[in-house]
Amino acid sequence: MGGRTLTAVSLFVCLSSLFSHTVGEIKSERIVADSRSMIVFEKFGFTQRGHVNIIVSNVSFSSALGRADPKLFGFFLLSDESFIQAVYESQQHNHSPNPNPQANSDDNKCVLFSSFVQLLFNFDELPQNSPSFLNKTFPITQPDEYSLIFASCVPETTVSMYVRTEMYNGLPDGPRDYLSAGQSSLPSIYTFFATAYIVFVGIWIYICLFKNRPSTHHIHLLMGGLLLVKALFLICAAEDQHYIKVTGTPHGWDVVFYIFQFLKGILLFTVIVLIGTGWSFLKPFLQEREKKVLMFVIPLQVIANIASVVIGETGPFNQEWITWNQVFLLVDIICCCAIMFPIVWSIRTLRETSKTDGKAARNLAKLTLFRQFYIVVVGYLYFTRIVVFALKTIASYKYRWVSVAAEEVVTLMFYAFMFYMFRPTERNEYFAIDDEEEEAAEAALQREDFEL
Repeated sequence: MGGRTLTAVSLFVCLSSLFSHTVGEIKSERIVADSRSMIVFEKFGFTQRGHVNIIVSNVSFSSALGRADPKLFGFFLLSDESFIQAVYESQQHNHSPNPNPQANSDDNKCVLFSSFVQLLFNFDELPQNSPSFLNKTFPITQPDEYSLIFASCVPETTVSMYVRTEMYNGLPDGPRDYLSAGQSSLPSIYTFFATAYIVFVGIWIYICLFKNRPSTHHIHLLMGGLLLVKALFLICAAEDQHYIKVTGTPHGWDVVFYIFQFLKGILLFTVIVLIGTGWSFLKPFLQEREKKVLMFVIPLQVIANIASVVIGETGPFNQEWITWNQVFLLVDIICCCAIMFPIVWSIRTLRETSKTDGKAARNLAKLTLFRQFYIVVVGYLYFTRIVVFALKTIASYKYRWVSVAAEEVVTLMFYAFMFYMFRPTERNEYFAIDDEEEEAAEAALQREDFEL
């Protein structure tokens, strides 16, 4: 196996840290005339009671170079730590002469015979009768996070087969846990935060409909819709992960999960853009450039959610899986950058109008509000995109739940700040002013250093 193939697998190892929604499900895949030398099926964290079950059937392979040796096709487990050593070993084989000329050179270069992989079985164990069928379960002797990989060490060869994989950890009382070690607590985490958002929704309804109804604008109703969708999204995530944990399949909850994920993404970016423009509570309309931002962000969110569904439902065995990951990351970065423009435009507009409208204190309050909002949005996007990824990468596979919990905590804090700062109120402290504050505000606005 060459270094180029291992490089492709290394890209999967990095990207799989980002997307772990369906890890551990019972998977059934059909591979038809696939010429890849390596196919990554799944990544899973095992405990001491871990097992992997593989069923292969209808296996066929053909090589343009003649009859292929069945022992050069097989399944193996590879940990991230051993992966680096396997890459080094592969490079050594490719750049050094064969120390044993009598040995088969294909055996020396094939990853299936590497000392750093855990070989499960190769095709010479398949029965000779047709159609071929093999059902094997392997206990995990060394707890770790492993990638399940199929390798074909014969060049110019296509392989067809039906594969069913089942990876799980046994629980002390007998049942199986189909969630990867470190993700087993996700149903409880999602349930906790779903409860928190339900309480949040109740408080927001009280503020908007009972406490300060005359000051409630359309943006506040849209913000309430965002809270409700977020709560429903977390409920679906909790149910989805619970059923995967217990049965290995989501029982249809993945469909509802993706629907609310789609609505949540669109509503969140829309609310940030509209608040950034000051729509509804500062002005009743959107400027043309602000409408263009919305018309740009919403379709991108549609693309991002399509990519998310493909990533979650197909898995790394799909040849386009890495491409869809790259599409998702690119679109997400573009959306994060695009939603900052309306906030910057609002700050610049307020600064320019403050010099002519004679309402220095009020404009200074608005500038302060939008500057704080800008900083918080940047911090939120940075944490959920960069810090969370770092936590997933650095933390041991046993503590992958930490990154999920940290992301939800920061998201809840961001929502709380945003909803508090822009809540409906008759006498907002930012706009309650007196003469002394007016004079101080005029002096502050005269300074050219009032920037982001």
